[in-house]
Amino acid sequence: MGIPRGCRFYLRSPELLLVGLVVFVFLSSYVSSSCSPEHRETSDLRAPSLFNYLLLCSRGPSWLQGDSTGRAGRGLVKVQSTFPKTAALVSSVFDLYEFICAGPLMQKLGYSHEMVAERIDEWVESGVYLCRLFKLNDLMLTVPQKARLYHYYIPVFLWCEDQVERHRSAYKEGEEIPPLVIGVSAPQGSGKTTLVFALDFLFRRTGRNSATLSIDDFYLTADDQAKLRSQNSGNSLLEFRGNAGSHDLPFSIETLAALSKLTKEGDKFKLPRYNKSAHGGRGDRADPSTWPEVEGPLAVILFEGWMLGFKPLPNEAVKAVDPQLEVVNKNLGAYYDAWDKFIKSWIIIKIQDPSCVYQWRLEAEVAMREDGKPGMSDEEVLDFVSRYLPAYKAYLPTLYSEGPKGMDPDRLLVVEVDNERNPIAGS
Repeated sequence: MGIPRGCRFYLRSPELLLVGLVVFVFLSSYVSSSCSPEHRETSDLRAPSLFNYLLLCSRGPSWLQGDSTGRAGRGLVKVQSTFPKTAALVSSVFDLYEFICAGPLMQKLGYSHEMVAERIDEWVESGVYLCRLFKLNDLMLTVPQKARLYHYYIPVFLWCEDQVERHRSAYKEGEEIPPLVIGVSAPQGSGKTTLVFALDFLFRRTGRNSATLSIDDFYLTADDQAKLRSQNSGNSLLEFRGNAGSHDLPFSIETLAALSKLTKEGDKFKLPRYNKSAHGGRGDRADPSTWPEVEGPLAVILFEGWMLGFKPLPNEAVKAVDPQLEVVNKNLGAYYDAWDKFIKSWIIIKIQDPSCVYQWRLEAEVAMREDGKPGMSDEEVLDFVSRYLPAYKAYLPTLYSEGPKGMDPDRLLVVEVDNERNPIAGS
């Protein structure tokens, strides 16, 4: 059997090869000793790509250095603030293996130490890909950076991979398989855009054709938003885009239905995008000539939004939070058919206190101003967030306790995050 092409580079350095082999054998021995005899007989723990073990022990190439900025198809996404700086070193695959196993999502995902060992090559590959994406040095990751990658983005990605496999297995050979729509529901500023950015990148790097959509892409045009504002004069929750009623639901249905049919090679579709800076920040649908195009067959659609999965409540309940929510609550009744019924798997990012949204938004605007970009003042941020808080206070408790309407509990992943956007539990 020939030497895998990726390994040949490492064979040029005997010292590197020796170090890699020692770590590889040490990890294999450790895991083998912790497995039952039956498991050892049926699992090939030494088979997963040796190249991936050696890769982590190597010096990262030049693209792992520099500013942490990436492109998500919506302009540049600043990710530096996602990765605080505290010195730490990924010294071996064994250390990484133990770090992964200590993650807060392991129990929720049902990942045992043995399961992590069996898929360690996927963890390491995904880590290298994300270091490339975020321009991080894979051998000098800080503890927060390691946690963000190996305790959050990668386990969520592997869960998504399992969901895609489960979805595809339901179809017979030769049948056209529609893409799996994964909904990502999370409040503004909680990191959902960066998470979706990472998931989309990993899907593409591992051979899955994916597309990304946001509920923002379905906002009304500027003209229709102006009509909504005049029809609801005095209701601050519908003065600008955001709450239920400010989205073009027929356009949502048309888009999601068309993407679900993108099952053949050569099929193409343009993904709608929204320009939030148009009309002095009031926003408008972007020119279709600027929309990115995706080609079939699609395997997965990542659909994210701050109010995905919200369900209407009794009028008395919403009026107790804010009387202006009554019309928003009525509008919400049409959103299941427009959005949620297309979603087969759900990721819900759970926050501890909706007031965090204000602080997160403020941090984002301060960073924009420091970079010389136009950003809202502190007062404008407060006014902006205040238009969303009533909906958070009314609908998040039900979303967290019951989940979205019609969802399959086996296809739901809840990730609770702290005020620093780090996962602390899966429930």
